[in-house]
Amino acid sequence: MSKLNTVLAAAALAFSPIVLSPISAQAAEITWDMANEYNDTSIHAEGDKVFAKTLGELTNGAIEITHHFGGSIGFKSKDQLDAVADGALPIADTFVGPLGGINSMFLLPSLPFLTKTPADSRKLYLAAKDAYDEVFAENNQKLLWSSPWPPSGIWAKKPVDSLEALANLKIRTYDANGTITFQEAGASPIQLSWADVVPQLSTGGIDAVLTSAEGGTNAKFWEQLSHFTEVNYAMPLNMIHINLDVWNDLSDEHKEAVLTAAKAAEDHVWAAVEKRVEENYAEMKANGLTVVNGVDTGYLDALNKAGQKAQAEWLEKTGAKGQAILDAYSN
Repeated sequence: MSKLNTVLAAAALAFSPIVLSPISAQAAEITWDMANEYNDTSIHAEGDKVFAKTLGELTNGAIEITHHFGGSIGFKSKDQLDAVADGALPIADTFVGPLGGINSMFLLPSLPFLTKTPADSRKLYLAAKDAYDEVFAENNQKLLWSSPWPPSGIWAKKPVDSLEALANLKIRTYDANGTITFQEAGASPIQLSWADVVPQLSTGGIDAVLTSAEGGTNAKFWEQLSHFTEVNYAMPLNMIHINLDVWNDLSDEHKEAVLTAAKAAEDHVWAAVEKRVEENYAEMKANGLTVVNGVDTGYLDALNKAGQKAQAEWLEKTGAKGQAILDAYSN
């Protein structure tokens, strides 16, 4: 080939059309660190994994999630709203009760004895969804999905099935609602983040823990405690939220993929919670723990009465908006 022909051939190649494959159109990789204070075997971790797997499939691997379970990235739930708002975290799975000091709406899911079943819990969440969206938007974030806890009970070294058994008990609570309720009932509540519970049990800082069978099973509480008393106190929520700047930087295609993956995760966890208690109880009993159920209705009524102060204080703070949510839930 002559020198001229060589030059012409090179020029033709340089200006010839390039055909891109669908995957190469999404070659830019996005990696998100996702925080979660809870164990990697928890129902919430399950949801996070469903989200990550589905999102990876929908984006051909263009968006990748790096999980940080057990608070391993250094943030507790109470820190995660600010961390995501500031961009220190792009996304987080957060237990929202400890955020009640930032906005009282976060205390709604754990109002004592308001919800009794997963269906109740989801109905309450949907009644408040617009309010939650507003709170996250005010904090430079977008709410992606909710993740439920099974009902809270009392883990201890004895049955806590009477006011006498509860009296002066140093019990961990997870938010202001629990602190108010158990103080009113005669216990000595101490509000602790999840990461602090096992150390406090080990040192005798607390004698009992308010959490679900799920929470205690994941933490293997049977290594330090002997009884779980079923009181069905509340069914609180985790919420999964993303930094709004991170969200806005996504293409429309990627936004659609994130929302689709979020729905898959939400559907998974709400279906899983229905059978979670039965699975937890089986594992607890297999490890020698005693499940105390069928407790006296008079005791439950007394706990319910003690919790009324928490609901009254919540309504004082949330006003007409809070009352409208409770009315929508009740109807």
